[in-house]
Amino acid sequence: MARPKQDGASWRPRIVVAPDSFKGSVSAARAAAALIRGLRHGLPDADCIPMPIADGGEGTVEALVTATGGTVHSIRVMGPLGEPVDAFFGVLGDSRTAVVEMAAASGLPLVPEGRRDPLRATSYGTGQLLAAALDTGCRRIILGIGGSATNDGGAGMVMALGARLLDEQGELIPLGAAGLERLHRIDASGLDPRLNEVEIVVASDVDNPLTGPEGATYVFGPQKGVKPHQLPRLDAALARFGDIIARDLGVDVAQRPGAGAAGGMGAAAMAFFGAALRPGADIVLDTVGFPAAVAGADAVLTGEGRLDAQTARGKGPAAVARLASQAGVPVIGVAGSVEAGADDALRELGFVTLLSIVDGPMDVKEAMERGESLLERTGRIIGSLLALGRRWPHE
Repeated sequence: MARPKQDGASWRPRIVVAPDSFKGSVSAARAAAALIRGLRHGLPDADCIPMPIADGGEGTVEALVTATGGTVHSIRVMGPLGEPVDAFFGVLGDSRTAVVEMAAASGLPLVPEGRRDPLRATSYGTGQLLAAALDTGCRRIILGIGGSATNDGGAGMVMALGARLLDEQGELIPLGAAGLERLHRIDASGLDPRLNEVEIVVASDVDNPLTGPEGATYVFGPQKGVKPHQLPRLDAALARFGDIIARDLGVDVAQRPGAGAAGGMGAAAMAFFGAALRPGADIVLDTVGFPAAVAGADAVLTGEGRLDAQTARGKGPAAVARLASQAGVPVIGVAGSVEAGADDALRELGFVTLLSIVDGPMDVKEAMERGESLLERTGRIIGSLLALGRRWPHE
């Protein structure tokens, strides 16, 4: 529960500031810093605890490395279309846990909109990141799988780690989803043996199956460039992959919740690595110590680029609000935009108020360019209101 308030003169509010990134505008760490600058302007003696978060997608490495005093490692890998990209992974402060963002190697932002080709896009670079993480000697790997450009079922990822996906002639299939159409047999005997010695936890907020109307292709494919006429073809390719995984590996993962995450990468992680899938936000909040930080806090600030009905379905701010509410701590939500009609669903999670940081009419481009200053201004308003509140008698 939140700590009892003291008299107005002696009360020093303790505020946990735990935003997700405002994608394309401000990182989670910079958002937290901007909000705190504003809070301290309105409430100079506030005890502000920065705790930037993520939900398994963009910003996961930064959030966890920052919170634990870890290190970021850079490496060049194969990008989604086969071209080299400069990627990264993190080793946390415990020196035994690595964190990998598949988006850093196989993410949609790495492919210009005009070049998006889900038939060719490969997750091979994510496998290279995992191999590099294994090279550090870490015993646990957190694999965040948000923001994928791929629809290859994670086939490229496991091929980079030594699995052989073979056609009828015994040759390796081409990389990309189209290669799965030629898949005849899986030989996992060459899979990196170090994978048996580590725990791999997949951070994902997606519970879709591998195939079907709610599967990877039909739900997420269009945003990756899948054309309507390609949907049945790519769905069938993933179904073929699932069937051969079940036959050759003895693991039927196709209909497991989360198998369709990241273009089917969830299925490969479960089948080839024995990985467990957990909500990304929960993994991050546990790792950064949010439950301990919120105990005894007076308020929590969280937010992201847009707070809407989707937020309540497992995104980072929703997880923050749920844990804070359980601790009896009120939550203030801030965002670039707040969806009309989403208030009831978000208030049920523990949000006491929702604030847009936009201070007047402006287009999205301007709002994103001014993101940091708008967050600081909003923090200042919140700090001033809290300062006003301390003038009232406290029971």
